[in-house]
Amino acid sequence: MSILNQKTLNKSIVIKGVGLHSGSKVTMKLIPAAPNSGVIFKRIDVKNNNLIFPSVFNVSEANYCTTISNDSGIKVSTIEHLMGALYGLGVDNLLIEIDSQELPILDGSAKKFVDEINAVGLKNSETPIKIIKINNKVSLKDGQKKITIEPSKISLDIDFEIKFNNSLIGTQRNKVKIYEDDLSNVFNSRTFCLFEDIEKLRKMNLAQGGTLENAIVVKDSEILNKEGLRNNKEFVNHKILDCMGDIYLSGYKMIANVKCSQGGHKLTNQVLRKVFENKENYSIIEIKEKYLPHTLVTKSQLKSIA
Repeated sequence: MSILNQKTLNKSIVIKGVGLHSGSKVTMKLIPAAPNSGVIFKRIDVKNNNLIFPSVFNVSEANYCTTISNDSGIKVSTIEHLMGALYGLGVDNLLIEIDSQELPILDGSAKKFVDEINAVGLKNSETPIKIIKINNKVSLKDGQKKITIEPSKISLDIDFEIKFNNSLIGTQRNKVKIYEDDLSNVFNSRTFCLFEDIEKLRKMNLAQGGTLENAIVVKDSEILNKEGLRNNKEFVNHKILDCMGDIYLSGYKMIANVKCSQGGHKLTNQVLRKVFENKENYSIIEIKEKYLPHTLVTKSQLKSIA
C-alpha cells in the first residue's frame, strides 16, 4: 500500500483538557475511520443530529476561533489547531467524538495532537488521496487585511504577515512550504494575546479557560510566560497553523499559493467561500502515485519509503 493513499490512525486516542473560551472540561476521542469518510465531529453530549462535518460553508463563527455547525445548530468550536495537525500529518479520515462544544486548548498549539498521533502512527488504505488544485487567482481585502489564493504547480505555500501595535510583536512574516518544510515550529507555536485585551475578551464571555499554560501573553515589551518563546517567529507561525486548519475545511489537501497580511479565521473562510462559489476556480483531482507532485511527499514520508 502506498503512503500516498488515504490514511487514518492506527488506533484511537483519548485527549482531555479544557476549552480556551468556555473554560469547560472536555474529553475528546480520535477514532480511525474508513477511506472517503473524511473528518467528522460527533457531539456525544447531544443525543440527536449530533454529527458535524467540517466544511468551508459550515463555518458559523470565525472571529476568535473557528466554529462549525450542522443544520440543527449543533456546534463544535476551536477546531483549527487539531485540523492544522491533521492536515500537516496527512490524516484524511477520522471520527472525532467530543463531550462538549469546544475542543481542548491543551498548551495553545498543535503539539499535543501531533505527539499523540505520531505515537500511535498512521494506517494506510488502498484508496488514493484527492487534492484541490486552484485554477484562478482569488483575492479579498477588508481594510488593511488582505488575502490571495492563486495557482501553484506543485505545492501549498503559505506566506503570512502580521502587524501589531506592540513593540515586541511588531511586524512578523514567514513563508512555509507545507509539503516540504519541517512543520515543527508551526505545530509548536501557541495562541497569543495582548495583556490589555484579556479583560475585554472575558467581558465577551471568551478566554474563560485561558492561562499562561495555554497562551502567550504579551504586556508592553514583555512576555509574561516564564519560558518565553519556543521559536523566534512563534506569533506568525501560530497564524500559519490556524490558516492550515482553516484551509483543511475544504476537505482535501490543496495545491496553491496563499498570501495573507493581517488576516485570520474570518478572512481565510471568506476567501475560501469565494473560491468554491465558482467551480472554474478549482479542480478536485484523485491522485495516482505516478502523477503526484513531488512536494506532496514530505521529508518524513521519503524516509519511510527508503
